[in-house]
This record gives sequence, structure tokens and C-alpha cells, in this order.
Amino acid sequence: MSQQLTVIGTGVIGNGWIARALARGWDVVAFDPAEGAEARTRAFVDNAWGSLEKQGLAEGASPERLRFVASLEAAVDGADLIQENVPERLELKCEILAALDAAAAPETIIGSSTSGFKPTDLQRDCAKVPGRVIVAHPFNPVYLLPLVELVGGEATTSATTDTAQALYQGLAMRPLVVKREIEGHIADRLMEALWREALHLVNDGVATTEEIDAAVVYGCGLRWSLMGTFLTFHLAGGEQGMRHMLEQFGPALKLPWTKLEAPELTDELIDKVVEGCEYQAAGRPVAELDRRRDDFLVELLGLVQKYWPEAEGLEGRI
Repeated sequence: MSQQLTVIGTGVIGNGWIARALARGWDVVAFDPAEGAEARTRAFVDNAWGSLEKQGLAEGASPERLRFVASLEAAVDGADLIQENVPERLELKCEILAALDAAAAPETIIGSSTSGFKPTDLQRDCAKVPGRVIVAHPFNPVYLLPLVELVGGEATTSATTDTAQALYQGLAMRPLVVKREIEGHIADRLMEALWREALHLVNDGVATTEEIDAAVVYGCGLRWSLMGTFLTFHLAGGEQGMRHMLEQFGPALKLPWTKLEAPELTDELIDKVVEGCEYQAAGRPVAELDRRRDDFLVELLGLVQKYWPEAEGLEGRI
């Protein structure tokens, strides 16, 4: 029996969930009251489908298994998993999540794609089964990148988290269960730190947007795609590993190398960032850049999966 993903809100992230679920052979029901939402979603799926085919489709996968409905209540009928993707405004999210909680079957998990809010705050207006409302934060493009951060709130049980973990694994995601709720979860807090420092480098005239991206693309980013931050630094310590690395380079943490507080977004800084990105895009539309990124990610994922923990026999590792 096929499974059903219900998607509420069909922007870039919501559409990413739709494309991923369709590629895994799920049925998808979507609701978005915005004019033209269905046409935009179907165009998005068409643009992504070639990359999904290269990556490998599940049996029965088809864009035809997507249908739009006219109400939130109709959308949740028969859902095995509900994914909320409305704009990042707490009051709006709480309103929609409360309505979903009231309408959905009590056993159905409701995941929020929020990039920053804590699940306890999202659960506050849910009167039926508040604990089944959790953070399920993915990364763009959702249909290719496998990480989803799962965060439960004060009302969430470990059994609910386990159920959610299995459901997202069924979508070929790699769930990262965050033990303690915190604004921004894990990955966005890391990306935000890099983003703030990058804005300072542009604002201070140290580097252009292209030069900063080159520093990541040709350097640390290549290592991060396999080993992340800590294991990369572990290797930097030589045979003695992280302990030697911290002994040798730890004192540098006290040096004023970074400015974690974000710079003021002046018109001048905004213009620098926008002009730099437009130069990098070189006139190519976003849809074309999306396809180029996706082609790269499909090939890269095919490579790095050969080096992931389970490929080395390290089962149960992240």
C-alpha cells in the first residue's frame, strides 16, 4: 500500500518535499491557496525530475501521483505524514499547525520545515495531540539533499520521534534527531555563522562574493562534504588527532579572527552583495542554475555515498 505525504505550502521548500516524495513512489496531496500555485509546483517538479531520474526512482514513482485540493481539511485526509511549509512567521505557523492538529488523524505526524522556531513554541495552540507537531527541517534542494533535522518539543514523546524518524527514512532522508530544542537547530546556526562572517568580508572590502564562494568551493567545502568540521580538524592534528590540533591551534580561538555579530545591512552592502551574485550568475536564470547545481549534486552524492559510514560497515552511525 502506497504512502501519502500531505504538503501545506508550496514554495521552494514545499515543492522540494513534493518532488522527493513523488520520486520515492509516494502519493502527494498539496494545499496552497495562492493563485497559480499548482502550475508553479508542476513546473518545479518537471525541472527537478531529470535529476531525480539520474539518481534513481522508486518503483511506481510518477509526477502524476500529485494532486492539489481546495482545503486544508481535504489535504490531511489519509495522510501518513504532513509537512507544513508556510512562511517563517511564528503566528502564521501556529495558526496553521493548530488547524492541522485539529483536522488530522491523531496518529499522523506533523512536521514543520521551520528553519528557526522551537517545536514547543509551534505546539502552543495545538489542543488535540500537540506532541505530534515537530520540527522537520530540510535543506534546499530538498529532493536531493538527504539531511532532515528532527526536533521534538516538550509534549513530544520518544515514540513519536521514533515514528517520525522511520517515516523520513522512508523518504530516503537521513534524519538527525536534535536532542535539545534551540533556535536555528544545528545546521542553520553553523551556516549563519559563516554567512555573517562572509557579509563582514564583503562589507570591509576584503573580498567579493565570488572570492568568498571560491574559498569554500575549492577548499574547505570539498572536505566538509565528506568529513564535516570536527573530523576535518581531527586530521589536522596528525597522528595525535584532535588533542594535538587543539593544543597547537586552540590559542588562536582567542584571536580576533571573526566578527560573529552581523554587520548593518546598509544599502551599500546590499548593492555589493546583489551585484556580486548577479556577476556570478552571469545572466543565467535561476532555473538553469538549479539544474546545474542538481547535476553536480547527483554526481557528488553518488561519490560520497561510497564513503558514508554504512559503506564502511559502521552501521548506526550518522
